[in-house]
Amino acid sequence: MNLSHYYTLGNSGLRVSRLALGTMTFGTDWGWGSDKDTARGLFNAYVNAGGNLIDTADMYLNGNSEQWVGDFVKERGLRDQLVIATKFGFNPNPTNPNGGGNSRKNIMRAVEGSLKRLGTDYIDLYLLHCWDQMTPVEEVMRTFDELVRSGKVRHVGLSNVPSWYASRAQSIAEFRGYESVCTLQLSYSLVERSIENEFTALATRYGMDTMVWSPLGGGMLSGKYKPSEAGKYGEGRLQVMQGNPAFAKFSERNFAIVAEVESVAKALGRSMAQVAVNWVANRPGVATVLIGATKQAQLDDNLQALDFSIPAELLARLDAASAVEPTYPYTYFTPAVQNQVVGNHPLQDKHAGYAPPILIPGANAAAGNE
Repeated sequence: MNLSHYYTLGNSGLRVSRLALGTMTFGTDWGWGSDKDTARGLFNAYVNAGGNLIDTADMYLNGNSEQWVGDFVKERGLRDQLVIATKFGFNPNPTNPNGGGNSRKNIMRAVEGSLKRLGTDYIDLYLLHCWDQMTPVEEVMRTFDELVRSGKVRHVGLSNVPSWYASRAQSIAEFRGYESVCTLQLSYSLVERSIENEFTALATRYGMDTMVWSPLGGGMLSGKYKPSEAGKYGEGRLQVMQGNPAFAKFSERNFAIVAEVESVAKALGRSMAQVAVNWVANRPGVATVLIGATKQAQLDDNLQALDFSIPAELLARLDAASAVEPTYPYTYFTPAVQNQVVGNHPLQDKHAGYAPPILIPGANAAAGNE
């Protein structure tokens, strides 16, 4: 349970743990989550294991998540050692037309609120939480650059945007000399592989590494929803948040994937959650994976997800069970069609994955380990 292996995030020099601590669970306002003492224990366990990336957002538990993160960081005196990531975009006041979205006005409002709640002078990684379909990407990128130049933000990223938007944003940054996007925070798991169509290539070629959220498919792959135990499920996010499409995971296809994950986990002597996190953490273009928990035992289990390798034959089973049928135009990029395009010459990808991770001696001690 040692997280002192780090990747640089995108084309930046920012070194982050391969597992990040997601804090959407910090609070109970949404009908699930952890109280403050439990959240503090989760935070301490993560940093004691050598983790250095804490992810939150201004809308998580109505700002309480940011407030608690700030409190925990201050209590441990770890501001310089930790990378704090937060996000903006959701409107806390629906009656205010400028209270959310991606506009410069809202970004400047949101960043000041996050800085205050976090109790810090700067944010290490500031992300657009969701595309608003209105604000020009040029306005977003210039505002990002202004925040970096002001010292309030160190690095910037995007979450829940189309691939063309991310590509446009990076091109604008390169052309105009703005701060570039170093990460894309996206949903990715064995039950949600759609980002492989475009984002994987984007991440590996243009310096926007993937920061994975929901590696357990909202809990679908946690071991809580086994087909063999139908009807015995406890209350969780997948039931509470059925109105959110990100948590609409109950389907015949997904239960078939869960069954295969359960089988592979038994073969390895590992938990289903560990297998699911390990699979996604080792996919091309993935720099870090957000893990979240409401109980200490859940976090302890997730922190061991990188302590083993999945053999090729078991990986093939997981890949086959979760494979998504290509749709147009991706049907044109299958081997059958590509052989007609390039002839009898196999594809040679220069960007298949990452170099070996960086090991920083003494990182655990720096993070406050005993």
